[in-house]
Amino acid sequence: MKAKSKLHLSLIPVLALLLSGCCSQNKHVESKSDPLPSWNKGKTKQAILDFVTKTTTESSADFIPVSDRIACFDNDGTLWNEYPVYAQFMFSFDRVRAMAPEHPKWKQEQPFKALLEGDMERVWASSVPELLKIVAAAQANTTTDEFAQAVTTWMDTAVNPITRRHYDEMTYQPMVELLSYLRANGYKTFIVSGSGIDFMRPWTEEAYGIPPDQVIGSSYVVKYEIRDGQPVLYRLPEINFVDDKEGKPVGIHQHIGKRPIFTAGNSDGDYAMLQWTSTGPGPRFGMIIHHTDSIREAAYDSLSSIGHLRKGLTDAAKCNWVVVDMKEDWKEIYPLLD
Repeated sequence: MKAKSKLHLSLIPVLALLLSGCCSQNKHVESKSDPLPSWNKGKTKQAILDFVTKTTTESSADFIPVSDRIACFDNDGTLWNEYPVYAQFMFSFDRVRAMAPEHPKWKQEQPFKALLEGDMERVWASSVPELLKIVAAAQANTTTDEFAQAVTTWMDTAVNPITRRHYDEMTYQPMVELLSYLRANGYKTFIVSGSGIDFMRPWTEEAYGIPPDQVIGSSYVVKYEIRDGQPVLYRLPEINFVDDKEGKPVGIHQHIGKRPIFTAGNSDGDYAMLQWTSTGPGPRFGMIIHHTDSIREAAYDSLSSIGHLRKGLTDAAKCNWVVVDMKEDWKEIYPLLD
């Protein structure tokens, strides 16, 4: 992929800690360097540092064993850019265009017709079921290996039309640092996203250091088949699980089997996950990424259909969730490119 450098940069604090001969994993990792260099000094950054310190220091009353240090993160709008269009939609549009010669009927069937004619106004005016037809067409009726290769190729070549960056160059540098900092202190980091699990798994390890088995997402039904004497997993055009809203705590339970200690999201689609995390016993940390920077990224919340955030902001104070103001709290939004 095109953004390998950002993962290496995010690991620098971790490597420094490992080389310094620091103590066992049950003790708080001390470092003279700033583990969150892209975060501005202030109450938000300090809240993160204080929480990690108290939950990883053995003498602390809030100490949490390594086996229970679970941190879950939404992806779209929390770990990388989602505005004004989710990356998976862009992937689906590009894939349907590429597949169109094999499906001549699409030229007469909406919303495929509008997409192939470049009438994006008509595409976005489509109903949710119509849009899901495009997503399903791009994802289903292929083996899992074929789909993973299609995603990898797209991530290597596709460019965001606004920023002109590859999509994996639009991860949030402060959040990549946070992931590394948590892992350096014994936390196991997971993605819990409404996006497709098979869409994310091919690239999340390189982008965030999160391996495929620590990715939870929406999924299609998969069938085991023998083709030409070889076993394959074949994706059917049938939704298996939607990992959004109330589905997120369910997905966490089914995949992880433990309630998270640390959870971050950016929309009301993450409300249930934040609520389930913060109401557990012992110390808990809930974080909401508030998109406030119209210059370096985008400013949106309660009036947006993408990353809609109203209830989370309203209830953040009473739930003790930390609201990250992107404009004020982050020195950088995206990683610096060579």
